[in-house]
Amino acid sequence: MSVLSGKKILLGVSGGIAAYKTATLVRLFIKAGADVQVVMTPASKDFVTPLTLSTLSKNPVHSTFYKEEDENGLWNNHVELGLWADLMLIAPATANTLSKMVNGNCDNLLIATYLSAKCPVYFAPAMDLDMYKHPSTLAGFQTLKQFGNTIIPAESGELASGLSGEGRMAEPENIIAFIEKDLENQLPLKGKNILITAGPTYEAIDPVRFIGNHSTGKMGFDIAESAAKSGANVILVSGPTALEVKNSNIKLVRVTSASQMFEACHQFYKEVDVAICAAAVADYKPKYTANQKIKKSDNSFTIELEKTKDILASLGEIKQNQFLIGFALETENEIENAKLKIQKKNLDLIVLNSLQDQGAGFATATNKVTIIDSQFVVEPMPLKSKEAVADDIINKVILHYEKNS
Repeated sequence: MSVLSGKKILLGVSGGIAAYKTATLVRLFIKAGADVQVVMTPASKDFVTPLTLSTLSKNPVHSTFYKEEDENGLWNNHVELGLWADLMLIAPATANTLSKMVNGNCDNLLIATYLSAKCPVYFAPAMDLDMYKHPSTLAGFQTLKQFGNTIIPAESGELASGLSGEGRMAEPENIIAFIEKDLENQLPLKGKNILITAGPTYEAIDPVRFIGNHSTGKMGFDIAESAAKSGANVILVSGPTALEVKNSNIKLVRVTSASQMFEACHQFYKEVDVAICAAAVADYKPKYTANQKIKKSDNSFTIELEKTKDILASLGEIKQNQFLIGFALETENEIENAKLKIQKKNLDLIVLNSLQDQGAGFATATNKVTIIDSQFVVEPMPLKSKEAVADDIINKVILHYEKNS
């Protein structure tokens, strides 16, 4: 999944021959999962039509402050456009448009929107060789960088004049790659390795039957997705579940039993910065597993159980610099029992579920949790979607590293 997925992107198109490339650029943004709106200068419409870009972006294209044919005089609100965007890209950025950006010469909708934008702004210059190297252009690049804008350098190649050299607007694929890499490098968990467990475990009685629970794994998978979107490299160890991962930054390791999950967690634990144990691991397993299906005979049937290895406690025992988060599902004395688990298992944070809360627990789209840290600061959360709860948990991880940076 691209880091651009879900982003609101404002594309500013100025009047240069490279404007023809913006059709491909819009298509690539949409393919990456972004929502795109386009603002054009009047001159740019000589090179690419608003109809083309509106069709590809699935949004109206804006090029004037108001529509002359509209007797109601409704205007295109440049302030709203600037506030709407998560990022703005001006491509092609011609010498004329760059000069207006530098000096605040606000004579068209594109520049008015640029001056109103609160989001990061990228610009991809496009002009002939000598124009690109002119001192005024180079000084403009430096000024725009000082304003906080990011340049996507021009490439070398054949130019509209027939010359060959630097000044050609970067190819759409390269622009997308540049922005993705730049955004990824700014993510708060970039470079962090996170181990997450999810789902139930199945403890075999015989080749057909098992002891399990109602966990679907959704909470753990949502935490993994949130961590990956924040830039982390995620190892997701999951018990049996129908869920699949969407983000390429998530490595999925499937297991079945508690012992398999124990081995997988210990295999990766030493190389991770954070471990979040969200799986509903069986506390007990059959002491003996039959090799063949047990036939129905007597009216009663007894299974001798033995404890499984406590994965969370075992990780707490060998914890070095890892930030360790556990989950607790309680039905009585919830806060007291959760605090005891923090101490016994050497946790930095615990996420408490209560089956007393409607909309929380297994097989629901929502969850209601209380987060307790190692200082016993208790933070009750309202009922939220599991995706929102996952973001709350990952924000605690981000805050931990911000405090210790």
